[in-house]
Amino acid sequence: MTWTVSEGPPGPPDVVTGPPFRTLLDLLAGGGVVVLSGAGLSTESGIPDYRGETGRTRRADPMTYQTFIGSPAARRRYWARSHLGWRHITKAEPNAGHHVVARLQSRGLVTGVITQNVDGLHQAGGARGVIELHGGLDRVACLGCGRRSPRRELERRLREANPTWEASAGEINPDGDVVLTDDQVEDFRVVDCLACGGLLKPDVIFFGENVPPARVRECYDMVERARALLVLGSSLTVMSGYRFVRHAAGRDIPVGIVNRGQTRGDQDALVTLDAPLGATLTALLAGLDRTPAA
Repeated sequence: MTWTVSEGPPGPPDVVTGPPFRTLLDLLAGGGVVVLSGAGLSTESGIPDYRGETGRTRRADPMTYQTFIGSPAARRRYWARSHLGWRHITKAEPNAGHHVVARLQSRGLVTGVITQNVDGLHQAGGARGVIELHGGLDRVACLGCGRRSPRRELERRLREANPTWEASAGEINPDGDVVLTDDQVEDFRVVDCLACGGLLKPDVIFFGENVPPARVRECYDMVERARALLVLGSSLTVMSGYRFVRHAAGRDIPVGIVNRGQTRGDQDALVTLDAPLGATLTALLAGLDRTPAA
C-alpha cells in the first residue's frame, strides 16, 4: 500500500484522508512501536541526506574508514572540513519530526528509537534511550587507546593548533563536513590523542567500517520486542539499517515507512508513504489526539 505526495505539506485530501495514512495511524495507536530513522528526518533541520532530494547535489564522496586510517593527507582533509562543518551541526535544531517522535515516546506509543543519524537531534528533541547505530559526531575516539572525549575539547585544540587558518564553508554534507579545495586544507594541522598520541577519529561509523556487534544485537532485540517498526526518512540503501526491516518482516512484525522517494524496504512494508516527514508526523500526532483508541 503506497501513497505519494509530490508537493507541499500533507493535508486533506493528499495524505490525511488516504488509506496509508490511516494504516500508519493504526500502527501508532496500538503502541509498541520502534522507530528507525535516517538522514531524511534531519533535512528539515538544514542537514542534507545522502541519497534523497538534498543528497543529489552532493559533490564529494563520504570518507571511508580505509582511506581515513591509511592516508595522513585524507585525515588532514577530513578534519579541516569537519572543523568547519561542526559549527553548522551545532547550530542545527530539532525539527517537528524529532519533536513528534519524542512526544510519541512520552505517551508510551514509541518504545524505542534507533537512528542512523549522527547529529544528536533526536536527543535534543527530547527522545530518551536513543540507540545511535552509527555513533555520534559530538564525541571523538582514539584509535590507539580507545579513549573517548567530547568533540568540543577537540575543537578547542584544533583552534589553538590553527590560529591563522581561515576558510569559508561550502555546502554542508550529512556526515558533518563541508566542501573545501585542496589549497584550503594543505596548511591545516591535525592534533592527536592527549593520552597516547594515537590517531583521533570522530566516534562515528565510516563507510567500510562495521557497527559494533553488541550494538547491532541491541537493535535486533529491540525490534523483536516491537509490535511494529516505523521507518522515518531512510532510503534503506545500505544493509546497516535495512537488516532491521528484514528482521521485522521475517517475524511478521508490521513495517511502516515514511520517506521522500522509494526505499529498498518498500516490498517488506505493510504501508509506505512518500511525503514530507515533519508535516506528516505532525498530522499523525493530531490524528492520534482525535482517535479514542490512542
